[in-house]
Amino acid sequence: MSYPDFSPQGYQVINELGRNREGGRIAWLATDLKTSQQVVVKQFCFAQIGSNWSAYKEHEREIQVLQGLNHPGIPKCLGAFETPDGFCLIQEYKNAPNLAVGRSFDPEEIKQIAVKALEILVYLQNRIPPVIHRDIKPENILVDEQINVYLIDFGMSRIGSQELAASSVFNGTPGFIPPEQIRKPTVGSDLYGLGATLICLLTGTKSTQMYNLTDDDDPYVINFRYLLPRLSSHFLNWLELMVKPRLKERFTDAQTALDMLKPLDLIRVPEVKLSQSILVFEATKLGEQMKQPIEVVNTISGTVLQGKWQVAHHPQDPPHTPVSHPWIVIEPAKFSRNDTVCTVLLDTSKLMADKLYKRQLILRTNADPEVYSLTVQVQTAPLPIERDTMPDADLLYVFLPCAVVSLFFSWAIAIGGAETVITAVSGAMIGVAMGGAMGAGSAARVGASQAVGVAAFLAVIGSVIGAVIGAASVNFASAGSVFGAMLVAVIGTVIGSMNAKIRSIPIQLLLLTAGLGISFGIGVIFGVFNPYIFLAIAGTGLPLATMLLYPRFERRKLIAQYRQSENRLIKP
Repeated sequence: MSYPDFSPQGYQVINELGRNREGGRIAWLATDLKTSQQVVVKQFCFAQIGSNWSAYKEHEREIQVLQGLNHPGIPKCLGAFETPDGFCLIQEYKNAPNLAVGRSFDPEEIKQIAVKALEILVYLQNRIPPVIHRDIKPENILVDEQINVYLIDFGMSRIGSQELAASSVFNGTPGFIPPEQIRKPTVGSDLYGLGATLICLLTGTKSTQMYNLTDDDDPYVINFRYLLPRLSSHFLNWLELMVKPRLKERFTDAQTALDMLKPLDLIRVPEVKLSQSILVFEATKLGEQMKQPIEVVNTISGTVLQGKWQVAHHPQDPPHTPVSHPWIVIEPAKFSRNDTVCTVLLDTSKLMADKLYKRQLILRTNADPEVYSLTVQVQTAPLPIERDTMPDADLLYVFLPCAVVSLFFSWAIAIGGAETVITAVSGAMIGVAMGGAMGAGSAARVGASQAVGVAAFLAVIGSVIGAVIGAASVNFASAGSVFGAMLVAVIGTVIGSMNAKIRSIPIQLLLLTAGLGISFGIGVIFGVFNPYIFLAIAGTGLPLATMLLYPRFERRKLIAQYRQSENRLIKP
């Protein structure tokens, strides 16, 4: 292949870079004989067959404008000279292939290409008057290995938005020119070509096959969304605005498009849904350890949610790192899955009594948006006062009926013999009813008419049981009365306490109290030092004493500890 001889003008042609016969343009890679630097010689041959010499004046005028451009993304115009059949334009040579060459880029690299190309367009559009390229396509965008972007081939550019001559109506590449460019290009016209170029990169479509993505009814509508299921919907919306056929629906200029693009992620990102936006804790005792679950869900298929919990800074909290807090712990602190149940654990031993605390938990994710906030509200327990959970008088009301009833009926059977069976049965009814009613009424005396009624009903049942056992054998009359008294006193007291909503009285305390009273009553008749009676009294009395005395000791200990550490506790 023979190359033109430009040595008289100071350039030695090395090889051909590309040509456009219809426009009469050939690009040569050449060496500047003075500087030994490689340059691009763009030869405009208007005298060739198919070329139009009348376009010479337009190119000459626009070359003068291009010589004034100074942007790192636009190869500099180094000069020009005339030839017998046209003229040559000398430009910087950039060692970078164009985007029409088969290469693969990851989404982030494609975003970099889009950003840098838009920055070039912003520069051109801010010129006075603005420069409109009119032929942005993969062949006219160079990208090197460092993702530096260069816009070339301003042969069809226009200065401002002039009306076009009929001879240049079809200037541009099909699939990359918007409808208004045929009549009057604007600063938004180049956005269409850049958007179509990005679609080529993302879908792997060659520029010569763009027609495969266009709508049959409207060749300016590009259908591409279904080919990019893994890309972010936000970015796809942006790209659709770049290639809107109607100018009014497109971005108005490159600066607007650039500002909208920069914060977007190309890859489809997860979506975060929290089961709650606020966690409410209420402590019932000092130093209580509490926990609650919070579910974090991602509903976007094809993505994996990654998250990391942190506790936001609060002026009252001691110095801490975002992942190590003095009284709040989240487990797991990090996760990488789409459905995670995290547990928020609180240690209120470091907090003041009877105070309301509010803190913010921060969840940082790979979703959009990246940061989510969750409020933790904690009401600490009040300072315990010096009083029994169950008043002493109530304990006596439970204890005395059991003891008196057991003493009375044991004595009646032992002294009166078989003749007193009827008396024992009658006494059992009275004694059991009294024991059950007093036991239930004492535990429910805060307004427990229902409890007394239930206890009385149970007392009748207990008395019948005692009477039947007593009628069967005189020797078992005492056992029947004792059994009836114990049954009704315990059950009546428990039901009475439940009806009266006295949640603070443990059932174990009621059972031990009733058992101790019965054991002691029987022991008075048959001898306290009987091994079985003594074992029964010890088995009920020692646990009862522990339950009564230990809470008081523990409360006093907690109060003392609280008073000593109050100044060191964390404030709300």
